[in-house]
Amino acid sequence: MQTANQTPTLVGRRRFWFIFTLLLGTWTMSISQSSLSTVYPTFMRDFGISASTVQWLTTGFMLTMVVMMPISPWLLNNIGFKKLFLAVLVLFDVGSIIIYFAPSFGVMMVGRLIKAAAVGVLFPSYQSILLTITPEEQRGTTMGTAGLVMGSALASGPIISGIVLKFTDWHGLFLVFITVASLLIVISLFTISDVMVNKPSKLDVLSIITLLGFAGILYVVNEIGKANVDWMLSGALLLVSILAVAYFIYRQFHLTTPLLELRVLKTFNYDLAIFLTAISYVALIVVTIIFPLYYQGVLKVSPFVSGMSLVPGAVFLSILNPLTGRLAEKLGYKKIMLLGMSMIVLGWLVLALVSQELNLLTMILLAALIEGGNAFVMMPAVTLGANSLPTDLISHGTAVITTVRQILGSAGVAVATLVLANVTAAQLKGGASTLTANLNGYHAVFWMMLGIEIVGLILALLLQDGRETTK
Repeated sequence: MQTANQTPTLVGRRRFWFIFTLLLGTWTMSISQSSLSTVYPTFMRDFGISASTVQWLTTGFMLTMVVMMPISPWLLNNIGFKKLFLAVLVLFDVGSIIIYFAPSFGVMMVGRLIKAAAVGVLFPSYQSILLTITPEEQRGTTMGTAGLVMGSALASGPIISGIVLKFTDWHGLFLVFITVASLLIVISLFTISDVMVNKPSKLDVLSIITLLGFAGILYVVNEIGKANVDWMLSGALLLVSILAVAYFIYRQFHLTTPLLELRVLKTFNYDLAIFLTAISYVALIVVTIIFPLYYQGVLKVSPFVSGMSLVPGAVFLSILNPLTGRLAEKLGYKKIMLLGMSMIVLGWLVLALVSQELNLLTMILLAALIEGGNAFVMMPAVTLGANSLPTDLISHGTAVITTVRQILGSAGVAVATLVLANVTAAQLKGGASTLTANLNGYHAVFWMMLGIEIVGLILALLLQDGRETTK
């Protein structure tokens, strides 16, 4: 559903360039998020820092994103989208410039957090905008195209950073981001327009403060399995964070104009969509983290080969995304997501049942199967969830989905890493060889993931293709 004053201004070439600019900006920020880990060894050498310290470039980025995502609906409703998009690009550009000239790791961290704030606002917002300006019957195709762009970012991240670092140092990577962001700022002045009706409301500062609870929970989850953790302090932080999140939820249901409209959770189809997109994302993110460890730890390939081995699956994911969108419109979202969850379950089932070492080609094919299944689930789930909501709640719906997806995805990686480390250590302590211990550790992760994805398959069976009424 669309209001009369939203879509007539976006037709033909104007619509094309609007979507092109929006997705190019999102693609650039996604590249920035995914390509940095390849530069960590260089940062450690140049700034004289440890691996645990440099990891804060990822952890801090993630925590900031989780806090900013739920604020995005208020920003969309109170600031014209053109101003918001330009502000996000400027923040991203400023953060990149700070990192480029950073004399110390602390200054670099400031720039990284500024960029994270921009990405945290844009990731739910771009989905909200695309869903709002697209008729319901065409949303599958549009979000499939968005999935293609985001999937290609996953594939392109290590390639682009590898090429840049081959010819220059890490500064060159951020010079690329600065150049692209600056060009996008200029282009956006002509291609981006306000496509949502503003609904001004007072910013609830207390809700924003309690949002920090999400960051606190995610921080403690990511401490699991690390050495020398003060669990007395972490336990206290976890308790305070849970109480803050509980109060945030309570407050949203009792405010006349909440910061984040959680009443979307009363729509059953939407609730299923939340968990399906999160469960499929857990499968995707665990593949991208655990498989390279398997390649290096079990198959003994180089870090470069292990990184490049992720590219085929990411390319397959990118190619399938627009196709799954069109298929969902023709065959129905439930059938498509059942197919996707079946592919994901099959991939983890093979990994769990085959006890011996698998060669690199087989692992790449299984990764492609799991990531291909993700293409049939994640974006279609977002689209079906949006189709289950009134148009004026879409921005809140996408903010909830992206926040939950980020939290559960990060929790999934933390738990998978913990299971891998503990099972491997127990096997070594029991006298098993290094190879056997590693294989048993990975198989424990594979069985865990199989259980999670079977739950997703059951949830897909409960879906309704039509627009659900609230319960």
